Amino acid sequence: METLLWIIGCTAAGGALSLLLAAALSLTLLMPWVDRMVSYAVGALLGVAFLDLLPGALMQVRYLQLKSGTVLQGGDAKALFAVMLAGVLAFFLLEKAALWRHFHEHGTHSGVKPSGMLIIVGDGFHNFVDGVAIAAAFLVDVRLGIGTTLAIIAHEIPQELGDFMILIDAGYTRGRALLYNLLSSLTSIGGGIAGYFVLGHVQAALPYVLVISAASFIYIAIADLMPDLHRTNDSRGKAWQVALIAAGVATVTASHLLPLPH
Repeated sequence: METLLWIIGCTAAGGALSLLLAAALSLTLLMPWVDRMVSYAVGALLGVAFLDLLPGALMQVRYLQLKSGTVLQGGDAKALFAVMLAGVLAFFLLEKAALWRHFHEHGTHSGVKPSGMLIIVGDGFHNFVDGVAIAAAFLVDVRLGIGTTLAIIAHEIPQELGDFMILIDAGYTRGRALLYNLLSSLTSIGGGIAGYFVLGHVQAALPYVLVISAASFIYIAIADLMPDLHRTNDSRGKAWQVALIAAGVATVTASHLLPLPH
């Protein structure tokens, strides 16, 4: 029971702390640059998807196979990427449905883009997986669990900053963006509890949860955010876009260089 309390406390504190730090950073330094920060969000989302979530899914499959004494086969990778393709198409249909409701709801002119809800869903998946990872670490050793939590907080700050900027760009107020991001971060508690009680079953599904989360981030970056960037025609604006996309990817890459607990 003490381990479970550690898991709940660290998942709750980790999600809230990373979100609040990202929100504070955006409010104090970056809010005048909201339009430019969309470029940063594109880089951060694509960086997390391609450099973190997808490799993590393949590594998790490999771990499960080593544990069971089997060898990685091409079919396993194909299954993962088939789920990813299904995820991209599912998010496309979800956005279509959201757009359909938006245009057919009489008297509703909120100006909120459907990409905002998609980023909340995708971030919820990611935070759930983080909760499972924290639970797995605590089941091995409390010190390992604390170290894993600190590493996840450091990794989450740039992503939460990007998500916060996306919600602002999607038409949410600062307060609503913070609230919805906070609610999304609470899924890490559910992941931690699930990981504690049924970790074996969650581990088998974990690679597929990772690729679905990656699919949501890739879809949002490419289908929702990048088209907005094409509206900029001046050379200086384009240079800022390229630089900030690179900065978003670089931030994710730099977070991987942080010392991880063993």
